[in-house]
Parts: sequence; C-alpha cells; structure tokens
Amino acid sequence: MAAPSVRLGVDIGGTFTDVVLEKDGVPFSIKVLTTYAAPENAIIDGMHQVCAKAGVTPSQIDQIIHGTTLATNALIERRGAKTALITTEGFRDVIEMRTESRFEQYDLNLNLPEPLLPRHMRFTVAGRVDANGKVLVDIDRAEVEAVVDQIAKAGFESVAVGLIHSYLNPSHEELVRDVLAEKLPDVAVSISSEVSPQMREYERFNTVVANAYIKPLMASYLGRLESRLQNEGVSCRIFLMHSGGGIISIQNAADFPVRLVESGPAGGAVFAAHIAARYGLDKVLSFDMGGTTAKICLIKNQTPKTSRVFEVARTYRFKKGSGMPISIPVIDMVEIGAGGGSLAHVDALRQIRVGPESAGSEPGPACYGRGGARPAVTDADLVLGKLDPDNFAGGSIKLEPDQSKSALLTHVGETLDMDAVEAAFGVAEVVDENMANAARVHAVENGEDLSEYTMIAFGGAAPLHAGRLAEKLGVERLLVPPGAGVGSAIGFLRAPFSFEANRSVYMKLSDFDGERIKSLLSDLKAEATGFVRTCDEVSPILSEFKVYMRYTGQGWEIPIELTEAQAMNPDVGTFEARFIEDYTKLFGRPVEGMDIEITVWSVNATTPPEQVARMSETEGADKATPAGARKLFDAASGKFLDADVVNRFDMKAGERARGPVAVVEDETTIIVPASRDAIRQPDGCIDIVTRG
Repeated sequence: MAAPSVRLGVDIGGTFTDVVLEKDGVPFSIKVLTTYAAPENAIIDGMHQVCAKAGVTPSQIDQIIHGTTLATNALIERRGAKTALITTEGFRDVIEMRTESRFEQYDLNLNLPEPLLPRHMRFTVAGRVDANGKVLVDIDRAEVEAVVDQIAKAGFESVAVGLIHSYLNPSHEELVRDVLAEKLPDVAVSISSEVSPQMREYERFNTVVANAYIKPLMASYLGRLESRLQNEGVSCRIFLMHSGGGIISIQNAADFPVRLVESGPAGGAVFAAHIAARYGLDKVLSFDMGGTTAKICLIKNQTPKTSRVFEVARTYRFKKGSGMPISIPVIDMVEIGAGGGSLAHVDALRQIRVGPESAGSEPGPACYGRGGARPAVTDADLVLGKLDPDNFAGGSIKLEPDQSKSALLTHVGETLDMDAVEAAFGVAEVVDENMANAARVHAVENGEDLSEYTMIAFGGAAPLHAGRLAEKLGVERLLVPPGAGVGSAIGFLRAPFSFEANRSVYMKLSDFDGERIKSLLSDLKAEATGFVRTCDEVSPILSEFKVYMRYTGQGWEIPIELTEAQAMNPDVGTFEARFIEDYTKLFGRPVEGMDIEITVWSVNATTPPEQVARMSETEGADKATPAGARKLFDAASGKFLDADVVNRFDMKAGERARGPVAVVEDETTIIVPASRDAIRQPDGCIDIVTRG
C-alpha cells in the first residue's frame, strides 16, 4: 500500500489529546487538553494547530487514525447506555457470581466488584446448546418475543445477547437478534458469538455486555467526529486503533467498540516495537506514562506480547481478578494509576499513597492554577526541579510552583512533618516504586529478567521518571525516542491494518482431526481477511496462526504460534512438539504421560508491517553544549545537585551530556540521573546509559 502523503494520528488521553501529522514522512505534533464533554472539540483544535505547523489545510489530510480512552472510561465510570442482557435460563447471575475466586485470599471483608448490569436488567430464555454445539432444547420464538416486549417497555437503549455455548452454535443467538431487529430496530444489539466467540461463559458474557454498554456512546461519538471533520473540509477515511495493535475501519469500531478498550496504550506498544526494530533490540521494556496512567509492556523480537483476556477497572489495588474481564485480542500490558495527574494523599497508616484517582485535565494538578487544590505527581516534579514553570507544554501552560508547594504541604507535609521538598520527594519515590513493582511482577509472571532488557520510554510524563525507574529495575539502557511526548499517536501511524478472528473448539490431541482443523482455520482466515479488506482493498494480507493449548485438566492455556504451512497441513506430531517446546520455555519442563488439548483457535490477518532500516549507533564522544543550568533533585543521592539544561534539538548526533542533566523539549523533559549519561543518536533518540 502506498503511504498517503499527509496522515493524522490522534490519541485522546485522560489529560491530554495528542495530535501528530506526518507530511511526506516529516512529523509535526501538538498536545492540547482533553475536552471531556465533547472530545471531538480537542481533536478539531489540535488538528488546526498541527496543520498550521505543517503548512497544510485540513482538506489535504489523506488519512486519520484515531485511538481513544473513551470506551475504557465509560466502563470505569459506569457511563454507558441503559443495557439489557438476554441469556440462557439458569445463567442469569453468571456475571455476578464471576468465577467465585478470591483475588485477595486473606481479606475477610472482601467486596467483589458490582456487575455492569444489576439483576433486574438481566432476562432469560429457554433453549439449550451443549458443549459440543448440539441443540438439546429448541429455543421458543414466542418466548423470545415476550422477553423483547418486556425490554421494549423498560426503554433499554442497547441489548447484549449471551447464550450458553453459542461460540460453537450461534443459531439461538441469531434468532434472538432477528427478533430484536424486527421489534426494536432502533436499539443496538450485540451477540456474544460475534463479539467474543470463546469458551468460559463469565468472560464471554461480560465482554458482550461491555460491548453493548458502550456501543451507543461510541457510535454517537464516532458519528459526531465524522460530521465535525466533514464540516472542517476533511473528506478522508477515518480508522481506529484497536487493542490488539492494529487498525480497523470506523464501521467495525462502531460495531465492536469493546475492541477499542486499551487502543491508546496499544499504539504506544507499536511505537516502542518500531524503535526496537530500528536498534535491533530483541528484549524491550516499553514504559508509557501519561497524565492518568502508566503502562508497561514486554516486547520480544520486536513484537509486543499479546493476550486474549485482560481486565478493566480493577478495584482492589490494581490486583488481578478484581476488575471486569474482557475477552478480546489485546496487547498484554500492566496498567496502573500512576500518571502526571495522579493525586497523592496520606492514608490511615501515615503512608504516602499516589493514585489511582487523577486530577485529569479539569481541574488538573494544583500547579495548573485551574482550581486543583490536591497535589499531583506533576506538582512533585515541579518542586523537585524536573519541570520549567515557564516552558511547560512549550510555554502554553504556565505552572505555579507556589500552588504545588502549598498543596504538598497541606495534604502530605503537615501530616508527616515534612517540608515541601521532602513531601515532593516522598510522592515521586512512591510513584516510581509503584511502577517498578508493577514491572517486576509483570516480568516474573512472564519468566523474564529485566536486567537483560532495554527500556523505551514515551508519553508526556515517562521521560521525567524513566531514569529513576531504570535505576530501580537495574536496567542498563534507556531510549527516549523523538516524539516521545506523543508516542502513542505516532504508533497509530506505524500500525498495520489487522483483525484477529478466534473461536473456541475443544479438541484433544488424542482425537486429532486434521481435516476439521484445516476447515476451521480456513474459515477464521477468511473472516479476519474480510475485516481487513474493509480498510485496505489492495495490499497483500498476511495470516498469523495461533492455537491455545494445555495439558488435560489444567485451568489455562498457553498460546502456540504456527506457520501457515503447519496450520494448513495439520499434523499431530507438529502440534505436540510446538506445545512441548513453548511449555518447557515457560515452565522449565514438560509433564510426561498427559494428554494435550486445544481450546481456542485464532487467525490474525494483517497488512505487511512497515519495513524498518537498522540504524548505525554512535558512542557519544563529543560533549553537548548546555543551554543553561538549574538545581535538580537526584533521588539516588536524596539531594539537589547542579545540573545542566540541554535543548534536545540543539544536540547533534554523537554528543553526550553527563548526568545529572535535564534534556528539554516542548512536549516533555528527559531527566538524566547523576548515575547516567545521555547520548544523542543519529535518529534523534536520546540514549541514556549507565556511566562506565
């Protein structure tokens, strides 16, 4: 596919909306505050500003790729449509019973999260399909019509349909959808056999409910955005980033909005993978810290790790199991409430806590002077000298250090008998340790040693904290790429068009059926390819095959990648060998004498990834010229040190700045600790290395 000459990437975050325009490969970017009431307003404002920078008009834009937190925020804040669930008789309470597991075993007062829909919004119909897809009890159309009449009287805006074992036989769900379409043509409908055709009814039901819950909201937003852009003279197609790291059409996004959850962070992981390919790095820790959250992702062999289940809105200290499970293809990452806007307080044990509550963009941290009275991480960074109050966001926002000091003293210092600097140090160390702990746990869960990894940091707040995070994790090398402040939006412009189709069909290797497997994977390939063709009619499409396997009796599976030849010519010996190979890598040894089973089959159709040229690196023999100096708090030594200030864009390739140093630019500031040096690489990356 020939790349359009003018492309726009837009990422709506919790605090800032990032807009990047590429004109013939040259990037221009801007950050504007997110407008919560009408998010499209920030996009239009940012588009005009970045077009002015690039010297183009909005009508010259050839393609727009958009990622958003709107779907995530609607689920977290419970701001979706009035939604009903139609499910199989006897399964009305599945989304409330969950899996009956305790995510905190020893908490006697444990409160499980409330289901997205209360019981009176959940309806049942008779009819039953068994675990092999055979109809045991036919569904009664008259009964379905009676239930739909109840839903009509209650004024529901959206309906989710999740029937037992519909991933194997969707005929009953399709009948319910037909009745809804006849009787309630204006009501949005989502069926689980299309949204998430996978086993495990709790995850599947929860996913289809989440899709239905946000479907009217996202359809309305995307419609308004299209209309506003047309009014501004923009006639190009709009695409959406999905959580699996690819791009889908705006119509697919409106039909399956749950796939947009985590779309912004997914763009960041794609961005980091692109940088990893440029440097030939096989082990990368992607660190994305914005205004509201921090995201950490492992990238191996220049490919982000993926999963098919993740959780939204964890309610118990971000602990696994305490949120809403969403069963869709997603880039696997850990996300915590640690961003520049995350608020600090002292708890009942007189300990400093940071997040997950955020000041967002309205009113923002105390230093914004917009009415915020509580201290945020940005306030701590300002007091510690990491930020220039007169040149924040390129000078578009003037920061007020006195407001930061006052907020830190009032909410932290006075309680713990600290001055403003000590309180700011405490807040910064807590948030950095929170992120370090999250990274350690994520690495252990994946059997990885972070000391072998290179960190790539992006997002408006990440370069301020990445140096200290690298110290805590024992990571020797840190890269901060150009455009780091708007990394996710740049990632949107690097992502391929892709769509992953999956289906649960249970099969033991002892009952291996090659013809059935070939037919199943061929159908999934056709389904995924069809979605991609709605976005790109000319490019070649690659197919990536994956099966999820486990030993019989185990509770969860591991993903096993197959080549197209292995998938289209299925052989039981090959499947077994691939499983044992990957299982041994993950757990140390195979289990002898047990049968192996496959539970989920997956095909990802994607346009070819952008080819990345390997870059020649420099050792940084020349000294960078400082643009100024300031006092900068160094966390490792626990005191202020004299630090140079270097303008990022004045550094020439091969120049080195000795830490402590602040490398400044309009969209962020890179803080280099005293233990490290910063080298400007030929591609503009700031390469932060441990001083030898």
